[in-house]
Amino acid sequence: MNATAKTVFDAIHARFGELTRAERLLAESLLDNYPVSGLGSITTIAENAGVSTPTVARMVQKLGYKGYAEFQANLHQELEASLSNPIAKHDRWASNAPGMHILNRFADAVMNNMRQTLSGLDSAMFDSVVDLLSDRKRNLYFVGGRITGALAEYFFTHMQVIRPKTALISSNTSSWPQHVLNMSEGDILVMFDIRRYEADMARLAEAARNNGVEIILFTDPWTSPAARHARHVFKIDIEAPSAWDSSVVTLFVVEALIEAVQSAAWSETRERINTLEGLFEQARLFRKPK
Repeated sequence: MNATAKTVFDAIHARFGELTRAERLLAESLLDNYPVSGLGSITTIAENAGVSTPTVARMVQKLGYKGYAEFQANLHQELEASLSNPIAKHDRWASNAPGMHILNRFADAVMNNMRQTLSGLDSAMFDSVVDLLSDRKRNLYFVGGRITGALAEYFFTHMQVIRPKTALISSNTSSWPQHVLNMSEGDILVMFDIRRYEADMARLAEAARNNGVEIILFTDPWTSPAARHARHVFKIDIEAPSAWDSSVVTLFVVEALIEAVQSAAWSETRERINTLEGLFEQARLFRKPK
């Protein structure tokens, strides 16, 4: 497999420009319901894409796999990893845990996540996202899931200070249609969706994209199904010696974006902060030192 591609999804996107017309049809078919769409027999996959079985075999090798069996084994591993529940993740780590204090084990895991994420993060994409978030003509929406909702709220709270036209979408899916109703072409939806992906996230992404909304997605190396509707995707390593995935590196990227957007229009941001501080003073929100 291509050493720069962590997943089959990555391999397809990395080589997409090199594929023939038939191979692109196959690639699009595989990505349409990834990774489940690639778990059938080679004949079934070829029929679903409307291509020949030799086309499947050629594309698999072009992606860097020795054959269809290796290609499908990787898909099975990705599916298993993406569906792991907290108990399964805990047991996997516990069985391989080195004999050191949890602080050291956790630090090692987080630092490895940071290295892996930064090695695969495209700085040009990061800068493009900063430009989008800095465009004050666009409405900006944030949404996360059961756990990642806290990250969405954190990002929103800071961006609300930096610029106008921001909104936090509740994790309660019944409120989503009203938000989509208000979205216009060119608006931005920032989404957080990590493994055990929430089914409604992909549907929200599709509805927003149909309205011409630019989607920025924070996900993991196994990739949320919402990614097929997103223009910009941050794939962040989240493994930790815990029953839960780590949000440390995701928060790092979020805070780097906050700083970049803040600095891009510091004069406007400074004016908003000064105004906000005056409002805090009027409300006596913070305790004054004696």
